[in-house]
Amino acid sequence: MSYKILIADDEPEIRSLLRLYLENENYEIVEAEDGQQALDLLRRQKPDLCVLDIMMPKMDGFHVLQEIRKESNVPVMILSAKDADSEKILGLNLGADDYLAKPFNPLEAVARVNSNIRRFYALGTGEGAGHALQVRDLTLDQEACVLKKGDKTIELTSVEYRIMELFMQHPGKVYTKQQIYEQGWGDMYVVADNNIMVCISKLRAKLDEDPAAYIRTIRGLGYRLEK
Repeated sequence: MSYKILIADDEPEIRSLLRLYLENENYEIVEAEDGQQALDLLRRQKPDLCVLDIMMPKMDGFHVLQEIRKESNVPVMILSAKDADSEKILGLNLGADDYLAKPFNPLEAVARVNSNIRRFYALGTGEGAGHALQVRDLTLDQEACVLKKGDKTIELTSVEYRIMELFMQHPGKVYTKQQIYEQGWGDMYVVADNNIMVCISKLRAKLDEDPAAYIRTIRGLGYRLEK
């Protein structure tokens, strides 16, 4: 199967570089040179992953990401010259799955695309696929990759989905930040406490008005899903 990647960047050189390396990996590429065109292509072309630059004309990458998350949980990689922690946290808080700072090694960009595609679209194909996990009034359909609270569907990013899947496989078990990060982001844990805190905070807000209703902080250890 050939996956379709949307590259949105106002720099033709960046788009050409990514196209060259990603097509070499047998990806189908569509390009956008501004934020509005990126949204239009997303709706028409239905890409499997989006690579969004932040500084684009007409609509910046953060606003594009906000619009995407209103209608889709497609994996999104933010690509930007802004590599400050505050920018990364903002991108993740808005629903990005990954963040790559410019200038970048194109081989690393390809590896990150591969990793996000594998993590997101391999869900439901491995051991235990096709089953639903049930904890209290939460139901996680592993085949459809959908979380429901009662009859209400809760929209999740791919990172949030993987973390909820981890929690719901063993409710009541305390998971360390390292375990959560490696499950959610698929990378080796170095120091990513802010990323984890932002993601857990977003999950809590989606699950209930009470932050501790489902996900409990175990001080000095990590987090657990309450049975």
